[in-house]
Amino acid sequence: MLSWKDIMRFAEKGNPEPERTVRKTDEEWQARLTPEQHRVTRRKGTEMAFSSEMCGVFEPGVYRCVCCDTVLFDSAEKFDSGSGWPSFTQPVRHDAIAYHADNAYGMQRIETTCNTCEAHLGHVFPDGPGSGGLRFCMNAVALGKTGSSQAKATFGGGCFWCTEAVFQQIEGVISVESGYSGGHSDDPDYHRVCSGDTGHAEVVQVVFDPSKISYADLLRIHLGTHDPTTPNRQGADRGTQYRSIILAHDEEQDGVAREVLGEVARYFDNEIVTEVTPFETFYKAEGYHQNYYADNPGKPYCSVVISPKLKKLTSLYRERLKSQAPAE
Repeated sequence: MLSWKDIMRFAEKGNPEPERTVRKTDEEWQARLTPEQHRVTRRKGTEMAFSSEMCGVFEPGVYRCVCCDTVLFDSAEKFDSGSGWPSFTQPVRHDAIAYHADNAYGMQRIETTCNTCEAHLGHVFPDGPGSGGLRFCMNAVALGKTGSSQAKATFGGGCFWCTEAVFQQIEGVISVESGYSGGHSDDPDYHRVCSGDTGHAEVVQVVFDPSKISYADLLRIHLGTHDPTTPNRQGADRGTQYRSIILAHDEEQDGVAREVLGEVARYFDNEIVTEVTPFETFYKAEGYHQNYYADNPGKPYCSVVISPKLKKLTSLYRERLKSQAPAE
């Protein structure tokens, strides 16, 4: 979860690297956008307060940059600030937004731009609700809302290379990213997490279609493909970063996680030690950790550790696999 301290650090010392960049000429942007969209996003304009119905829309969905279609906010973080502009408490990812000092008009503010295409979005202020205390005050014309048939799940069960490889095979899973979560350190990297000082675990963030697979079934697969009874260890991988953990995105996920843990407990000889904790922030791991098994199937760790897990997955959950998933 981002705080005002994080925002100021980004504004003063540099923003996180975006997943991708989109650059166009001004003529290309004008051809793509309406005149008002172009004025606001490319010329740093501001729409009139209370000029959009988006302020009162709170149905499930995601909000994308109108210029490059990057997902910026989730409706779960939207609130009625009374300001006349759509307001959010957090972006979907810590690297989705870029932050810049703005001293125009005799004010000291922090401007927010799309970290992918540099579109002006609005400003962020330290007077929002919740533990983060942020209010992302956005121009509605800079955003496009789409309904969502997607949900997120975040959990860890040892090395994220293994967990990622498992869930990439599951029908209904849209994407899997390896990263770090559950700790107390901002912007962790692999070496710091391995030291044990950050409190973060190696986890995967799974985007899935609930109409094709339930959150409960994802958890059953997760608990069935690692050992949830060994504290801070999976096989030869030892340390708090390898602990079994479920990070619940809301109260419903928390309740489902506890129900599933109780359900599967009878299948284990030892007590389950899986941690269930509220999700706060997911930090995507370095690029070389992503899609690791698919890119490196011949490496020793993949053949010795991950391949047997996938064989177990196939034997237990064959009916859950994508049609193109390997048999072993």
